[in-house]
Amino acid sequence: MSSYLEKGIKAPEEWFTGNVWLNINVKPEEGYNTNIGTVTFEPKARTNWHKHTSGQILFVIEGIGYYQEQGDKIKVIKQGDVIKIPKDVKHWHGASHQSEMRHIAMITDFDKDETKWLEIVNDDEYNQFKSPIYDVENNISIKAIMNHEELWPNYVSTVKDSDPDLIEVFDNFAFDEIIENSKIDVKLRTFIIIASTIGSQSLTEFKMFVNAALNIEISTIEIKEIVYQSVPYVGISKVIDFVHATNTIFRERNIELNIDSQSTTNFSNRLEKGLAVQKHIFGNTIDEMYKKSPKDLLHIQEYLSANCFGDYVSRNGIEINVRELLTLSFLIALGGTENQIKGHIQGNINIGNDRELLIDMMTQLIPYVGYPRVLNAINCLNEIIPSKQ
Repeated sequence: MSSYLEKGIKAPEEWFTGNVWLNINVKPEEGYNTNIGTVTFEPKARTNWHKHTSGQILFVIEGIGYYQEQGDKIKVIKQGDVIKIPKDVKHWHGASHQSEMRHIAMITDFDKDETKWLEIVNDDEYNQFKSPIYDVENNISIKAIMNHEELWPNYVSTVKDSDPDLIEVFDNFAFDEIIENSKIDVKLRTFIIIASTIGSQSLTEFKMFVNAALNIEISTIEIKEIVYQSVPYVGISKVIDFVHATNTIFRERNIELNIDSQSTTNFSNRLEKGLAVQKHIFGNTIDEMYKKSPKDLLHIQEYLSANCFGDYVSRNGIEINVRELLTLSFLIALGGTENQIKGHIQGNINIGNDRELLIDMMTQLIPYVGYPRVLNAINCLNEIIPSKQ
């Protein structure tokens, strides 16, 4: 019994270009009227043009590749995609320029099928792949292109023309390498980056990521809540331009500005409820802070409870564990906030955001806030919750 994970035997050179392996998983002579095989393509490897009188179905199980029907553009295919190829349609498929690709290929009605192998897919044809944003020749990886286009479909960067070297290095790092080594999903990643742009006072990048958030169906409420929560940490003087920018983007996209309030407190109960949220996140340390506070500074403790946590952090629209990650993102991006970073690292741990998640979150910020601020945050993390390795 063979496993679909086995590479199998080298594919015939007359039908394939590059290094390709075949592993036939289900054979017609086994009593099934079908032929199912796993095909593994190294980068740039591909089939010849060909067609099947019974059609073909491809299940991509690893990597990123290309698929093209005659007369159509090359399409990117990736893990999880199912490609249903009609009968007698001339086509080819294979790996992308930078990534290996593996698919399961299935032909039904095998007793009636005839596969016609045709001419090779030459380098000129193969290299015709073009992203709406980049040419492959720019050496930007297909993964980076796909992750970028998920956020900004068909967006054409002006910087790629003026500074192609910078875009190549940045996009391969931020949209391939960083994401490839992450377990954070695209929604949470976008939340964290939006928060960091406010902390960094990066209005241009903020606008880019608000549009990205809307493109991946992050709600207007969630976007507004990120902006609102930044106020007690960054200050309204620095946040107000981001409020206006958000509203401008919403208007440009015909989005209603009158969003339902997410407040859970009022002026009479905000201290009580805010204090409860504080204790939920930080535990008994809040009682100690109140006890140790000089009388002339006690009002600051009360402001933190009532205003920061009662007015802002207690709001609906975003779960509390995500809000603590946002707070940490604001603080890291601001810089010079190591004491607060340590406190909120402990707060994150207390509500279930473990060391692995915090490292992942900090890693996502490297391209946007730089190494020094992230390394300072990692030093704080190691102090609060050291590695067990």
